[in-house]
Amino acid sequence: MNTGFLFAIDQHTEEVIVSESPKGSNKVHLVERIARKENEILYNAVTTLTSIAAVPKLDVATFKAMDKVCQLVYNKHKEHA
Repeated sequence: MNTGFLFAIDQHTEEVIVSESPKGSNKVHLVERIARKENEILYNAVTTLTSIAAVPKLDVATFKAMDKVCQLVYNKHKEHA
């Protein structure tokens, strides 16, 4: 089963919320919360992803490219944890 990570920002706690959802499923499971101070690059990448998604005319190609960046940065974070 293939899993994709989903990212969100909690602005109150300045944390990245990482969740996962099996492909083809509508269920979402919390993986972890990462404080901004623990990984500033991931926090900034997810902030950018969030701002791309918030525009009235979503550029899907740009969103997918930024999501790939977030996935890469998160996977590197997991390798070094």
